[in-house]
Amino acid sequence: MAVTNRLTCYSDPADHYSHRVRLVLAEKGVSVEIVDVELGRCPPKLAEINPYGSVPTLVDRDLALYESSVVMEYLDERYPHPPLLPVYPVARANSRLLMHRIQRDWCALVDRILDKRSKEAERQLARKELRESLTGVSPLFADKAFFLSDELSLVDCCLLPILWRLPLLGIELPRPAKPLLDYMERQFAREAFQASLSAAERAMR
Repeated sequence: MAVTNRLTCYSDPADHYSHRVRLVLAEKGVSVEIVDVELGRCPPKLAEINPYGSVPTLVDRDLALYESSVVMEYLDERYPHPPLLPVYPVARANSRLLMHRIQRDWCALVDRILDKRSKEAERQLARKELRESLTGVSPLFADKAFFLSDELSLVDCCLLPILWRLPLLGIELPRPAKPLLDYMERQFAREAFQASLSAAERAMR
């Protein structure tokens, strides 16, 4: 049953950082108004509540939050079921470290590929690095249903929007990446993941 609350999420329907927040909202079953914001077009209301005019931005009554990781952790604390971070401090710290590594190692490459200001040679190098890195970590997905976990976590919510965009990024994973490909197939079929997709994201595959 969906949680009733007056939440508004300003979201770019094609942006992977916005997608991760929408995925958390879907996993939590939170009732939310999604306001689509096209790249480079900041609605006046968003400019009032967020000095950077960036997305995703979450509005919960008088509270306005931006920066996807901040929003995700707030949602996990505000709506504790199902929990998307471990209970114990060491495990929580490890999850946050994984999120940081996804940001630093993979999101940076995704952003470089999608940045129209990047030179084609830079994009090609970023594609190669991302493909090889994902293939290299694929064995980590062999033993557990989720990324180094028996339960879905915020780590998965950071990773899955990237994996969904691989065709858009021009990346096809090779056969040795089968554990990762199997993980993708399982997660993309989940009801909450499907519910998190915008029309623009559905058109990516």
